[in-house]
Amino acid sequence: MPQSLPVPLARVRTYLTDVCTPAGPPVPMGARSRRRWVRRLPYVVAGLFTALLLPLTGNVLSNEFGLSFGLALSLAVAQTVPLLVAVRRPLLAWALAFAASVATAVILLSEPVNHDWTWPWPPPTAVTMLLLLLAAGMRERRPTLVAVWLATGVAGAVLRGVSPERSSSNVWVTLFVLGGILMLLAGALHERGDARRALAEQETISEAERARRTLLEERTRIARELHDVVAHHMSVITVQADSAPYRLAGLPGEAREEFATIAATARESLTEMRRLLGVLRSEDASGAGGGERAPQPGVSRIPQLVEATVRSGLPVELTMPDKLPDALPQAVDLSAYRIVQEALANVVRHAPGAATRVSVSAGDAGTSLMVLVVNSARADRDARPVETGGTGHGLIGMRERVRLVGGALDTGPLPDGGFRVAARLPFTTAPDEDEEDSVSP
Repeated sequence: MPQSLPVPLARVRTYLTDVCTPAGPPVPMGARSRRRWVRRLPYVVAGLFTALLLPLTGNVLSNEFGLSFGLALSLAVAQTVPLLVAVRRPLLAWALAFAASVATAVILLSEPVNHDWTWPWPPPTAVTMLLLLLAAGMRERRPTLVAVWLATGVAGAVLRGVSPERSSSNVWVTLFVLGGILMLLAGALHERGDARRALAEQETISEAERARRTLLEERTRIARELHDVVAHHMSVITVQADSAPYRLAGLPGEAREEFATIAATARESLTEMRRLLGVLRSEDASGAGGGERAPQPGVSRIPQLVEATVRSGLPVELTMPDKLPDALPQAVDLSAYRIVQEALANVVRHAPGAATRVSVSAGDAGTSLMVLVVNSARADRDARPVETGGTGHGLIGMRERVRLVGGALDTGPLPDGGFRVAARLPFTTAPDEDEEDSVSP
């Protein structure tokens, strides 16, 4: 097994790995801007400088430093083409151009000494290096920038010291100082931009958190009101219905059975109310607090719902196939039950005694569920309905449930004074944008 490196060497390797790793993905400079011209500007600038510096570098290396045309052009391409790479990967671009510039200086050592040279970096090479240092400063981290800056300065000092007689100018010092200033300014702008983006993201998160807290407070208030008002009255109804046979002597058997039915219905309503309160008090819409973990009613419980409605005095006829498609989607299963429940409740409230027909069937070759609830006019037109007015929230709730599963809903009065509710619930949770709910006139 290979032995692990000593701690100092491991730290050095970790530092070198961190320094040589680019900061973030290769996203083009200016890509976060909303303006198109800002996003395209880096490509335009890189292309212009490449087109300008490529022939200029080749001409200087060929005419002033005496290199052959082919070699001078190859070295010029190696030094300037990385400017195009710098738009996405400035650190890689600097490394390629830096290696090409050092190789060019080493090759020039074989040429005769000329005191007019700007040794070790020709002017086009110095300009290219300054541009790449500026690009690196706009993207990379501080340790990486320090390493790049020191590598540029050390390489220039070493090459200058190897052959000091080649030039009386200290162009490497100028490149070292100007490059440091450019990198410092670009790094400061980069860090300022990061700070502004982080602040904007934090403000967005804070706003979302405030909205979430407001929503939770409102849901808690609604849950408290439901518990204090509705749940209290339902509990009173349950207790009164359960205790009626013991408080009232001489009740016939039919009355005792009716009170038992009322108590059972009230207890079932309390169970669903507690489930709803659990959802409202949970911190997410899915009821992470346990409100939605209990089984929800579905199509299989529609016969029980119809039976309870019949016991209340409403003649209801139910038509259901012996076997529906297995494993109905949960949203479809619950929506079908709630639509039938709300439709029957509307009949009880607004058309007591009306003959009602409930039909549940598979449609569209077994890819959807069809729900139909149709009632006739009130049997006794002079009888007053249980409720004389309504908010219309029941029909709105039906539409929302149907829209949730991408189905279609058709509701409206019939010519004979009755009412019709028809829903198609496809076995998919993706809403169909081309299909909208329709309401009959």
